[in-house]
Amino acid sequence: MQDKDREKGFKDWFLDNWTNKPIFSTGIALVVMIILQTWSLGFDYDSLGSWFLTWINNWINILRNNAGVGLITLGMSFVIMSAGIDLSVGSTLVAVGASLMMLIDRGPNGILINLGIEGIPAIFIAVILSLAIGYFLGNLNGLLITRGGIPPFVVTLATMKFYRSVTQHFMQGYNPRVPMQFLGISNFQIGSFRVMPVIYWLLIAGVLYFVSKRTTFGRQIIAVGSNERSANLSGVNVKKVKRRVYAITGLLVSFAAIIQVSRIGSMDYANAGSGYEMEAIAAAVVGGTSMSGGRGTVIGTILGVLIIAVMNNLLNLLGVPPFLREAFKGLILIGAVLMQKKEKSV
Repeated sequence: MQDKDREKGFKDWFLDNWTNKPIFSTGIALVVMIILQTWSLGFDYDSLGSWFLTWINNWINILRNNAGVGLITLGMSFVIMSAGIDLSVGSTLVAVGASLMMLIDRGPNGILINLGIEGIPAIFIAVILSLAIGYFLGNLNGLLITRGGIPPFVVTLATMKFYRSVTQHFMQGYNPRVPMQFLGISNFQIGSFRVMPVIYWLLIAGVLYFVSKRTTFGRQIIAVGSNERSANLSGVNVKKVKRRVYAITGLLVSFAAIIQVSRIGSMDYANAGSGYEMEAIAAAVVGGTSMSGGRGTVIGTILGVLIIAVMNNLLNLLGVPPFLREAFKGLILIGAVLMQKKEKSV
C-alpha cells in the first residue's frame, strides 16, 4: 500500500511540476535531447578520451553558432513577456552589422580610418556606436508602438522590411575589409577553444536575470504583460516600460551583430539574420515564455535556446533533409504552446 502511495505521490508531483513549472518541463526535454544527440554521435572511437573530445567540440560548436541567436532570444522573451512581438530583429542585425563594418573598414571608404582613427581606439568607438545604433532602432520600434498606437506586429513587420532593404541598397557593391584585431573579439582562444561568444551570451544573460528578478523594471514587464490596464492603474508607466523593452532588444541584437561580424569577418546583407525572429520566438516559447504575456524567465529562455540548438544539431547528425528541419521546429513550437498552462476564462 505504501509503495502505491509513493508511486502515486511521485506521479502527482511530476505531473504538477510538468504542468505548472515551465523550467522543469523544458529541462526534462533538454535532457532527452542531449541523450539522443549523444547517441547520434556514436561510440565508435579509439578511446574514451577521443570520444569525449569529439563530444566537447560538438557542444562548443553548438554554443558558438547559437550565441547570437541566444542573445536575440533574451530580448525577444522580454518583448513577449510584455505582450509584444518583434519581427525586425534579423533586419536590425543586418543594419547594425553593415554600420559596424563601414566604421571599421580598412579600405578607402572606411569611416574611422578616414578620420585618422585606427587600431584599438577605432574598434572601441565602432563597438560603442554600433550598440547605440541598435538601441536607437529598437527604441524607434518602441516609440512607434507606444506613441503611434500601432500594433507591435505591424510596426516590426514594417521595420523588418525597411531596415533590410535600406541596408541592401546602400551596401551594393561595397566589400569592407574588417581588421584582424577586430576578429579577436569572438575568436580569442581560451586554451584550445574559442568560446568567447558563449561567455558574452552567459554574462549578458546573468545581467538580465538580475534585472528580471531584482529590479522594479523586471517586475513591471511582467505586470504590463499580465494586465496592462491594471499595471497602468497601479502607477506603472506602461508606455515607458514597453519602449525600454524594445530598446533593450535592439541593444541585444547589436551585441549579436558584433559577435557575428567578429566571428566570420563579413556579413551577407541579403540572408544574414533571416529567420532569426522565428528562431527567437520559438526558443522563447519553448523555454516557457507565454505568448499572451506576463510569464517567462531568463533561465527558461536559455534552456529553450539550447533545445532548439541541440535539435538542429541532432537533425543534422541524423541526416534529415534541410527542408524538413523547419517542420520539426514548427511541431516543437506547437507542442510548447499546447503544454503551456492555459488561463481560465473569467
